[in-house]
Amino acid sequence: MSQEVSITHFAPELHIPKGTFQIDFYSKWGAVEHFCFRNEDGSIHVAELDFDGAIFHVHETMRGNALEPKSAMGVTTVIGLFVPDVQKVMDRAITAGAILVNPTTDHDYGYRQGMFQDPFGHFWQIQKKI
Repeated sequence: MSQEVSITHFAPELHIPKGTFQIDFYSKWGAVEHFCFRNEDGSIHVAELDFDGAIFHVHETMRGNALEPKSAMGVTTVIGLFVPDVQKVMDRAITAGAILVNPTTDHDYGYRQGMFQDPFGHFWQIQKKI
């Protein structure tokens, strides 16, 4: 799928372990896969997805100094995703297999936020300004 983008935006690349064959968590959560290139053994090399128009990529870890969360044994980044209904997106993620990190909460600084960890260890902060 080819999309022309008329505004500046981020498209994070989330590293997954080499030899990963399934990324179905993302489609169960509601992301749409644009493409998925596989290696000769059928494992995923790179895939492009979007969640309600927010594009992101998952890519096998190939470079010596690039880590994915499990091999790094910790959080490598937090993906902040602004959505209209934080709780709905959080519920869909948990149902799809995510782990709840922080429940949806309204904060004094004017944000409603919740955080989950996806099956590959990536932290997603789902949020909206209130």
